[in-house]
Amino acid sequence: MTLSGHQKRIITALILIPVLGLIIFTGAQAVNLALVVVSGLGLWEFYSFFWPGKEKSLFKLSGITLGTAFIFLPWTWLVKHTLLVGIISFWLLSLSFLIQFSLIQNKASYFDFLIIFAGLFYLPLALKLFTRLEAQEIILVLLATFASDTGAYYVGSWKGKRKIWPRISPKKTWLGSFGGLILCTFITLILGLIWGSKTWWAYLVLGFILNLAAQMGDFFESALKRWARVKDSGCVLPGHGGILDRIDSLLLLLPVYFISQAIYPLF
Repeated sequence: MTLSGHQKRIITALILIPVLGLIIFTGAQAVNLALVVVSGLGLWEFYSFFWPGKEKSLFKLSGITLGTAFIFLPWTWLVKHTLLVGIISFWLLSLSFLIQFSLIQNKASYFDFLIIFAGLFYLPLALKLFTRLEAQEIILVLLATFASDTGAYYVGSWKGKRKIWPRISPKKTWLGSFGGLILCTFITLILGLIWGSKTWWAYLVLGFILNLAAQMGDFFESALKRWARVKDSGCVLPGHGGILDRIDSLLLLLPVYFISQAIYPLF
C-alpha cells in the first residue's frame, strides 16, 4: 500500500513526539546530542541551498564541525567569551579562504565563508538556547511551533484562498495564518495558566509574538528554497521534507521566546 504525503506526515509526527519527550526528560546530555544531530543535518541542508549535491562538501563539514563545537561548549564560557568566539570563527574561516585563494584563485570566493558563518548563527547558535530552558519551557516552545505550523497547514488546506506572500510562499494563505495564530495562542494560554505566574492575557500576547516569529521563520526558509529552486530542503522526514522544513519556524521562534523571557519573565 502506498502512503499519501499527508499520511506520511502524520506517521512521522507520531514517531517524533514520543522521541522528543524522551529526549527532554532524559537530561542535558540527551538534549545536547539531539541538538548536534538536528544542527548537523540542518546545516547540511542550509549549505546545500548554495552548494548543491556534493559541491564544496569540505566547506559544509567545516561548518558542521564548528556548529557541533558551539553546542558542546559550556553556556557560561560561550557567553563570557562571545566576542572571542566570534573573532576566532571569523579568522578560522578567513584563513581557510586565504589557503583556497592561494591554490585555486579563479574558484575562490570569500562569500563562501560568509555563508558558513551565516549557517552557524542560523542553526547551532540558535538551537544552543534550548540548553538554557527548563523542561516545561522546551515543551511550550516546541508546542507553540507545532501549533503554528499545524494550524496554518490544516486551516489553510481546508478553506484558505487569499495568499499572503505568493512570491515567497505560493501556498500560504491569510486564513491558514489565522488558524496557526489561534492554535498557537491557545497552546501558550493553556500552558501559561498551568505553569506560569502572570495574568492570562500575558500568555495571549506571548502566543501572538511567537506565532509571528514562527511565520517569519517559515517565510525566510521558503525564500531560500525558491531562490535555490528546490521544493524541499531535504528528504529526511517523510511527509515533511527536510529538517529545515520542520524547524524553520522554530529557528526564529526560539530566540524570540528567549528575548521575551529576558524582558518580561512569564515562567
